[in-house]
Amino acid sequence: MSDYQSFLSAKRQSYAEHGIQPNYSNDAAFDYQNYVAELAIRRGRCAEFLDTGLGKTLIQLVVAQNYIRKLNRPALIITPLAVAFQFLKEAEKFGIDDIEYSRDGKHSKKIVVCNYERIEKFDASDFCVFILDESSILKNFDGATKAKLTAFLRKADYRFLFTATPSPNDFIELGTSSEALGYMGYMDMLSRFFTNNEDTISPTKIGVKWQLKPHAERDFFAWVSSWSVSMRKPSDLGFDDSRHILPELSVVDNVVRNKNLLCINGQFELIPKPSSRLTKVRDEQKQTIEERCERAVTLATGKDCSVYWVNFNKEAEAIREMDPAAREIKGSMPLEKKEELLLAFADGQISRLITKPKITSFGLNWQHCAHTVYFPTFSYEQYYQAVRRFWRFGQKRPVTVDLVYSEGQEKVVQSLVAKAEKANQLFSNLNAAINQDFTDNKKEFSKQVQLPTFLGA
Repeated sequence: MSDYQSFLSAKRQSYAEHGIQPNYSNDAAFDYQNYVAELAIRRGRCAEFLDTGLGKTLIQLVVAQNYIRKLNRPALIITPLAVAFQFLKEAEKFGIDDIEYSRDGKHSKKIVVCNYERIEKFDASDFCVFILDESSILKNFDGATKAKLTAFLRKADYRFLFTATPSPNDFIELGTSSEALGYMGYMDMLSRFFTNNEDTISPTKIGVKWQLKPHAERDFFAWVSSWSVSMRKPSDLGFDDSRHILPELSVVDNVVRNKNLLCINGQFELIPKPSSRLTKVRDEQKQTIEERCERAVTLATGKDCSVYWVNFNKEAEAIREMDPAAREIKGSMPLEKKEELLLAFADGQISRLITKPKITSFGLNWQHCAHTVYFPTFSYEQYYQAVRRFWRFGQKRPVTVDLVYSEGQEKVVQSLVAKAEKANQLFSNLNAAINQDFTDNKKEFSKQVQLPTFLGA
């Protein structure tokens, strides 16, 4: 029995009622950054849904410094690939020098920065606080990485999630953030606030569509706001926007024609139609690789800097042949090689880059570049993150995003537009709920247990 109790204890979240009182602030921080940092520090466990360019890096450093000063133990900040170097630069700019980037798990400084890909090299017991940068990237990693992070967070008294895209097209994914922070579990959230078309609580059953209960909508967003803070611009929290004006963004549709006749159920289509099924969309993508890549290279030619966002290896190979100056980030590359190329692009040593959204679309600051070519898919999050590498606060030039797709992929683009509207609505709801109160009224079982007669009194 003791072994089983130990097993249950290992699975149980470690709860702390609150954080600490702020004891450090950075003079270079904006007023809204100080507000968010102090709110997070007091809560102890918090998700920060802050748009790109609002200073998440500085806020994370301030949070880490507060807990280090209070507890005199190191803090671990976990970032996407190559973002660690940005933390070091930002720390130097803001006068924070007790920081290092560790690739092997060894550390001697108070603030330790590592990549998600190297998390297995670290011992969770070494740190007093864990900060996950661009936490929504976790969906791109395998089960082993997620399991390791879950184990890291489960016993941590103080933990923070930072991301610019909190579940833009699916509200119920917010439950995974709540669970990671040690608040209401994912399954409890579903039963409390959602209903579905199958009348079942199983979140894995095929065909189940979860919907927010109409009468629970206010409480749901008030609950999310009780453990998070969201902001797309400073005025969302009552601060001045004058120093945070985004430049003009031009999203240009570049539609190429599929010269091949698609065969659907044994019948050839003489007139191309928008694809409504994923299999047909993939056929469209594969049959138009040459045409789309030719258009992409034409659009990037003459630009001082550009990024090609592709989805298939064959797309990357075709662009590499057509544009010899472009360098490719491959998933099979060693982590060190990926970092080398990403840093070279950020420093202007490479003028054109070929990569996939799932590899490098999170966290990187590329304000030096104002043009990109994107091959769209149904993933709004990848699209949003890719565009925001360039179109972010701090960008001084108008940004152009050239979408390149075939006639049969029109519904993919329509889907992105619809998801963008849904993401905007999510932020509006979260911001509207900032000052709402939420009370988690749990029903306590108080009746005496009646044993069946065959078990005796």
